[in-house]
Amino acid sequence: MTALLERADQAISVTAMVRGFSARLKEISSRATERLVIFKDNQPVAVIINVDAYQEMLDELDDLRIEVAARERLTGFDEAQAVSHDDMRARYARKD
Repeated sequence: MTALLERADQAISVTAMVRGFSARLKEISSRATERLVIFKDNQPVAVIINVDAYQEMLDELDDLRIEVAARERLTGFDEAQAVSHDDMRARYARKD
């Protein structure tokens, strides 16, 4: 739960969200509010964030996944089996 909320004003009940949807949507779209955590029966049920913030989050997640894959590959790297750039070009260069 700590990760969901940094400040109390990021929490909103379903009822309050329904009543003030347009104003809250404007806050999110303008990034005046980073995120809203919607509560129903005192339990978090949804998070609303700006589209750009969501895309940034997905991009960062992709970057982290790529970094993990690269680190895993480096741990098993065997320089004796490595192919040089020149050898790769010689093997796969277009012969046009």
